[in-house]
Amino acid sequence: MRNNASEVFNRALEKYRATAPLAASEGVLPYRGGGKGWMASPFDGNGWWTGGFWPGIMWQLWSASGDDFFRTEARRAEAILVDEFRRFHALNHDMGFMYLLSCGADYKLTGDGQARTDALHAASLLMGRFNPAGYIRAWNEPERVGYAIIDCLMNLSLLFWASRETGDPRFAGVARIHADTTLRHFLRPDGSVCHIVEFDPATGEELREHAGQGYALGTAWSRGQAWGLYGFAIAHACTKQARYLEASRRVADFFVDHIRPDGLTDCDFLQPASPERIDNIAGACAACGLLELAGLTGEAKYRAAAEALLDGLIDHCCDLSKDSCGILTHCTASYHDDAAGVHTNIVYGDFFFLEALLRVMGKSPDLWK
Repeated sequence: MRNNASEVFNRALEKYRATAPLAASEGVLPYRGGGKGWMASPFDGNGWWTGGFWPGIMWQLWSASGDDFFRTEARRAEAILVDEFRRFHALNHDMGFMYLLSCGADYKLTGDGQARTDALHAASLLMGRFNPAGYIRAWNEPERVGYAIIDCLMNLSLLFWASRETGDPRFAGVARIHADTTLRHFLRPDGSVCHIVEFDPATGEELREHAGQGYALGTAWSRGQAWGLYGFAIAHACTKQARYLEASRRVADFFVDHIRPDGLTDCDFLQPASPERIDNIAGACAACGLLELAGLTGEAKYRAAAEALLDGLIDHCCDLSKDSCGILTHCTASYHDDAAGVHTNIVYGDFFFLEALLRVMGKSPDLWK
């Protein structure tokens, strides 16, 4: 890549060393930066699905630097998330995002026994959302009992980990069933994926597709493509099943064909020219998936595409100054503004950006497996 990944990462580390203490002093689990302080989630309090990315950032920085501040801050956030087990009502299928990157990372990097127990608790709760009709239920509302979404491919990592950790094949078995359902019902002939599929909860029959966070029904929400690309690649890494690798390749090829000349990522690959909607979370996540895929296949084109995405982010949307919180700008939660953020810094964009840099450097702690 044109930019020096180590230099950019070190500057990002120093920025977080200067700004992360604000989260502790304010007592928040950050969701957004972009200003002089960190902002908490706009929905569901500390049960919002993105909560694990903050401790995930801290664990990545601790792994790279050995600075005990980052470990302390990761565990402060971890304690907040574990407390959500008691409330329970807001927890959904995003247990992987929340707890693999917090408790799971703690156990992987430090061997902490309580963190292992908490991560296994989260895996058991995720298992409890499995519908024997063939999918993991996404959300809790009664009217959405049949909904599954592409994002859940990334949460399956928690189940694959739990089977390896315990020797109990049930966790991985559920993960494979859901991954196969995703492959059959979400992956389109052109390599794009849809965001939401509604199933009959009694039979597993597909009822309809829903538009979700993209531009419209039938379009290609870019972060959904990134979830599919990376999620299928991880599923292959965990199972060695060729069908998941082929699925990841197909989604990757579709994504790469739609990278903008400047290296940035449209929020929806089929969105109209105006208004412009960029989602750099999608680009950063896809870069991680492409690097994983390059390692699995040995195909240089995937690493080259990942580096093009990273160069685009660094050149155009990377704020490394210490005057504001967060690094990536122009992160967008949803094409149609849902109050979760448009063209702003969002913490999980930073997580994937840092992960991608560490992967390029050969220093990633690989928290997904």
